Amino acid sequence: MTATAPRIDTVFDLDALLTEEEREWQQRARRFAQERIAPVIEEDFEAKHFRREFVRELGELGFLGMHLEGYGCAGAGAVSYGLVCLELEAADSGWRTFVSVQGSLAMSAIHKYGSEEQKQRWLPGMAAGELIGCFALTEPQGGSDPAAMTTTARRDGDGWVLDGAKRWIGLASLADVAVVWARVDDPTGAHGDGGSAVRGFLVPTSTPGFTATPIDGKLSMRASVQCDVTLEGVRLDADALLPGASGLSGPFGCLNEARYGIVWGAMGAARACLEAALERATTREVFGRPIGANQLIQAKLADMFVEVEKGILLALHLGRLKERGALTPPQISAGKLNSVREALAIAHEARAILAGDGITNAWPVMRHAANLESVRTYEGTDEIHQLVLGRALTGLNAF
Repeated sequence: MTATAPRIDTVFDLDALLTEEEREWQQRARRFAQERIAPVIEEDFEAKHFRREFVRELGELGFLGMHLEGYGCAGAGAVSYGLVCLELEAADSGWRTFVSVQGSLAMSAIHKYGSEEQKQRWLPGMAAGELIGCFALTEPQGGSDPAAMTTTARRDGDGWVLDGAKRWIGLASLADVAVVWARVDDPTGAHGDGGSAVRGFLVPTSTPGFTATPIDGKLSMRASVQCDVTLEGVRLDADALLPGASGLSGPFGCLNEARYGIVWGAMGAARACLEAALERATTREVFGRPIGANQLIQAKLADMFVEVEKGILLALHLGRLKERGALTPPQISAGKLNSVREALAIAHEARAILAGDGITNAWPVMRHAANLESVRTYEGTDEIHQLVLGRALTGLNAF
């Protein structure tokens, strides 16, 4: 298939709302997505293959931790970062997910909560793509309830010992360092966490007792890596503790960074599905003319386009709020909920326009639809974000 984005871009005219620097970041990401990811992604998805060689290239382009300041990071604005997420996910959700796990989760945790020594040790290599990080929060039974965390960290002399299990941890089997969240005994309740506090630890993945096993059998995110992680008597020095994070506000602060990227990224997948439907509608002829000449098809394309446009405008609004330091968790929830929900609806509508060929890998639509089912679940399900918004609207907690 050939790209039809210029036609969509002309009708939308997003460029008029962006700075020159933001447009440059977007075009850099679009070139990488189209020239490097797109030619191989169907093969990689089928083969369940993650191209680790792309990691250094992403680092060289400045995409890893690009929203962070210092330590080799680009210090780009929130909108620039969002546009990069959009373009990468237009190729495949797995590569936007990689950038999110590396930059918005693992690197953000170190940047926000780490000591200067920890930042110097890990961030420059991660920004360059020389080192990979992962973020180990979700547990097999925890899912949407991190407060039920069972992974523990106990004092042992001057150090710590970690025991527990994590699940659906992106990049864990490839990572050099894991940001592991664990519950630390706190008999005084000084941390206001019910007698224990959730703390973050930097765990080199070569540490004895740390095991990451890729999850097989996935029908989604097949060109990406998610793992089960076990921690069995993992011994760490005292300086493994992230000093600036205590309680669930620590991991939540990172999750909101990743959720923000999803607001943009899901619209990239939606745009790619709309492009495929538009190309099909203007090239496939039935009853002597292109199917796009029929009113029903044009109505579907118009509705899909409107939702892409609305989703990107919402993402842009949230980005401008973020740049002013005014973005709130409920606003992020509104964006994540809307973007993923509408992207899935657009993928399904596009598949219908493509007819039988839409289920083949000659078109990216089924791959995007499958990936978006994962995006819908991670970093908060639809239901969790609905409850966040419900609490903001009513002042009543329904969790």
